[in-house]
Amino acid sequence: MGSQEVLGQAARLASSGLLLQVVFRLITFVLNAFILRFLSKEIVGVVNVRAPLGVFWSLFLGWVWLQLLEVPDPNVAPHYAAGVVLFGLSAVVELLGEPLWFLAQAHMFVKLKVIAESLSVILKSVLTVFLVLWLPHWGLYIFSLAQLFYTTVLVLCYVIYFTKLLGSPESTKLQTLPVSRITDLLPNITRNGAFINWKEAKLTWSFFKQSFLKQILTEGERYVMTFLNVLNFGDQGVYDIVNNLGSLVARLIFQPIEESFYVFFAKVLEREKDATLQKQEDVAVAAAVLESLLKLALLSGLTITVFGFAYSQLALDIYGGAMLSSGSGPVLLRSYCLYVLLLAINGVTECFTFAAMSKEEVDRYNFVMLALSSSFLVLSYLLTRWCGSVGFILANCFNMGIRITQSLCFIHRYYRRSPHRPLAGLRLSPVLLGAFALSGGVTAVSEVFLCCERGWPARLAHIALGAFCLGATLGTAFLTETKLVHFLRTQLGVPRRIEKTT
Repeated sequence: MGSQEVLGQAARLASSGLLLQVVFRLITFVLNAFILRFLSKEIVGVVNVRAPLGVFWSLFLGWVWLQLLEVPDPNVAPHYAAGVVLFGLSAVVELLGEPLWFLAQAHMFVKLKVIAESLSVILKSVLTVFLVLWLPHWGLYIFSLAQLFYTTVLVLCYVIYFTKLLGSPESTKLQTLPVSRITDLLPNITRNGAFINWKEAKLTWSFFKQSFLKQILTEGERYVMTFLNVLNFGDQGVYDIVNNLGSLVARLIFQPIEESFYVFFAKVLEREKDATLQKQEDVAVAAAVLESLLKLALLSGLTITVFGFAYSQLALDIYGGAMLSSGSGPVLLRSYCLYVLLLAINGVTECFTFAAMSKEEVDRYNFVMLALSSSFLVLSYLLTRWCGSVGFILANCFNMGIRITQSLCFIHRYYRRSPHRPLAGLRLSPVLLGAFALSGGVTAVSEVFLCCERGWPARLAHIALGAFCLGATLGTAFLTETKLVHFLRTQLGVPRRIEKTT
């Protein structure tokens, strides 16, 4: 399979994933905004901050989790112990489906991912709304049962699809799959009589360590909240709602791109070879794609940062009412908009870095991640003591800045001896930077005079002015970033041409 064909498949996977995320995140966004009207900040904090950590720790330290940590007031969060157990059970169910998910992701089964994730997310949201409205006294039962239902539906979709696919001998996809039946995914004795392939086991162990450390970096603030009690349950709830709302665009846009183009880079580039020793056509294509993705991530992140600052309070007021728009909510969301910019750049740089690193480089990177994890946890605690829940976001910005620096250094070394310079994607034209600065100033002044206590006519005027500035900024980007526009046009066209030929 050539690099251009792989690029076409990756673009199709990313665009389909993006469409899936937009449609179904909007549905869940509306349902969650509706649910918030019926919940307290405290129960949101317990469900979204402490209970998801129980998914991991209840498998190993269930007794510690339930007996030694602070237990919420039963009147605020009823059925806490049963909820933690059910969250842990949902983790077991989801782990059973991981091999199938990896198989589908590696072979770019776009429709399967679209159907499985959309169906499970919508059914989970509908079940949550139903239980909140008709059985509100169930407390944490509502969210733990909804999570278990979500993972069960998701795994069943993958199991049913692959069972049907592997049972159909005439399927053309069977020729590319590494398995011929579902049982091949279970532990078994290899052809040479060994139970473990040690070469693959060492590589798996390297990625496991990396994933574990990355999980600390990603969810570290939840551990600090839970074990050190730096915030009460109400503040944890507000922080988590703002965190989910702030990361909505990141999940809509950046996650599908990162997942899909990681597969592209992993297929096109060879891990153990220098860039000068590989097929130069593939190296050139990878460099061009990386440059365009960096430019896209930078533009998207800057747009969110600039316009998010002036519209954070309004967004929170519409989404959750006075519970979110008053107090620390707007400051949290404004800070998170800056974090999204770093998140966007890091997603692209790391998807390339992890796809191109050798095993030895992955091991060395794990040591950096270990030091970064420790410093991140300490910094989270100190900054939270100093400036409240905003400290978590500042610590995340520091963490993300270090990770970006590590990835940029790797990319620079990787292409140092080649004529390609993909890091040029992080440079914007002065005209476009001026458009961003002007839009930020205009919308900031607009917020002062039009939002958010002057009624809906003033709010609509504030929104209209922001829409005008956004349109002008995007128009400037269209005129100045012609290389990125060409990349988006051609890659949005590639999937259609491939589908016509197949």
